[in-house]
Amino acid sequence: MKGFTLLELLIVIGIVVILIGITIAAINPARQLTAARDATRWAHVGTYSSAVAQNMIDNAGTWVCSGYPATTTWHEISEADYNICSCIYPTYLGSVPRDPAAGSSYASCASGYETDYEVNWTSSTPPYRVQVRSQADNSITTSR
Repeated sequence: MKGFTLLELLIVIGIVVILIGITIAAINPARQLTAARDATRWAHVGTYSSAVAQNMIDNAGTWVCSGYPATTTWHEISEADYNICSCIYPTYLGSVPRDPAAGSSYASCASGYETDYEVNWTSSTPPYRVQVRSQADNSITTSR
């Protein structure tokens, strides 16, 4: 009979397990998923900023959205807090971006929508400035 001995098989299996462990450690799937989520968040805050900036361009440099608060504090872009959906969708956005950890983007201004992004603006003196940031990671912020 020809074949492999049990010791040879165990050595090969051990080597394969070690190589798989090294590969998984090098790839680090958790870090890759976090990086992918952050890249999506950067894209979303940029999308919101561009939509708000386009609204301002179309309105002679002023952010026009009915019912927006007069304060310069951060407000969540949602139906419950600061509902800017009708001001930017569908004119400036094809869909309503939502934080990737919360789920997929909304196809429209659905009832009860929450984006997990926040908006802030300065409108007291020109130049007017609008900022958008991720609630999950405040370092992901953009200004227009």
